[in-house]
Amino acid sequence: MDHLSSQVDLAEVLPADRFEGALAGRIWRPGIGPSVVAIRNDGVIDISSSCATMSELAAADDPARTLKNAEGERVGALEDILANTPPDRRDSSKPWFLAPVDLQVIKAAGVTFAVSMLERVIEERARGDASAAAAIRAEVSRLVGDDLSRLKPGSPEAMDLKAVLVAQGAWSQYLEVGIGPDAEVFTKAPTLSAVGPFMDAGIHPKSTWNNPEPEVVVVVAPTGRIVGATLGNDVNLRDFEGRSALLLSKAKDNNASCAIGPFIRFFDESFSLDDVRQTTVTLTVEGEDGFKLEGASSISKISRDPEDLVRQTIGPNHQYPDGFVLFLGTMFAPTQDRDEVGMGFTHKTGDIVTIAAPKLGALVNRVRPSSDCEPWTFGLSAFMANLAGRGLIKT
Repeated sequence: MDHLSSQVDLAEVLPADRFEGALAGRIWRPGIGPSVVAIRNDGVIDISSSCATMSELAAADDPARTLKNAEGERVGALEDILANTPPDRRDSSKPWFLAPVDLQVIKAAGVTFAVSMLERVIEERARGDASAAAAIRAEVSRLVGDDLSRLKPGSPEAMDLKAVLVAQGAWSQYLEVGIGPDAEVFTKAPTLSAVGPFMDAGIHPKSTWNNPEPEVVVVVAPTGRIVGATLGNDVNLRDFEGRSALLLSKAKDNNASCAIGPFIRFFDESFSLDDVRQTTVTLTVEGEDGFKLEGASSISKISRDPEDLVRQTIGPNHQYPDGFVLFLGTMFAPTQDRDEVGMGFTHKTGDIVTIAAPKLGALVNRVRPSSDCEPWTFGLSAFMANLAGRGLIKT
């Protein structure tokens, strides 16, 4: 874990404007339990007495103001707690960071960018076989084109294109959710199961074709109001999902396969939804074999606006009393050959994945088989018992 531990650099982890924004996180305090914290210039402040859960904070009328005004106990220096987070070198008598979400449901939107949409079509045609992807990629691009970013989903123009592609036998379920009227929104992972910064991200050990998905994750209150954002890795198994869309849950939801963090930045005068819309997310993968992959994903090229995706997630037909977080999707689908020509990219154990954005900081994780990652043992029952024991459940 030395390679991962060496990545703890506050200049990279924090947003470019450092402590200017309203930053909130969660830590594990030994002998106490999970605690909501404010990330401030003078350290990490436990504000659990004011907001027992991140869900409660996100539901406040003005989460940023609530966070900035909350009083609490200073637990330690940000750098020290981050450095103690990687599991291999952790001192269990000292605090470490968790994913910055708790009771919120973890949702994700798929195929919201033209590039990722076409790659999903390629997976479908290749039936999960990476060796067949290159030839199919050329054929799909010839039939569909490679720039659908200007096509508004559900528009008459999109439906005209659908009719043409159906006639050519080139239509796909992924094109349906990419340019049709209804977005693909699914449950990424169970509540409380996400891993945070400097923790291991899990890949199913049977997968031989997989990749990271660097995304902005918006934080949504029970009312449907977007109140903040963070970063996430919507880890994807291309071979599993490519064999059948019915394997989506197995492709997406495995132990430690959802990474979120490092912190939530709530909207205030320094950060708004318009900033999210203009965010460029960068991705770096560094392997123990010397391999390096870099890419970027600009939210400005998304085919569905974040507010539209949220409207399709919550409303009269579906409610979230504790709020939810929503992965917005990615335009970056790595295809760079790693080993054999034509085999594209797939993870190897030990890869260090860094997902970053100027106003959200950096989320760093190491890739390992899900079976080798820390098991998830602290679920909702344990969480409620812990809050009750600390006198933090309000009636």
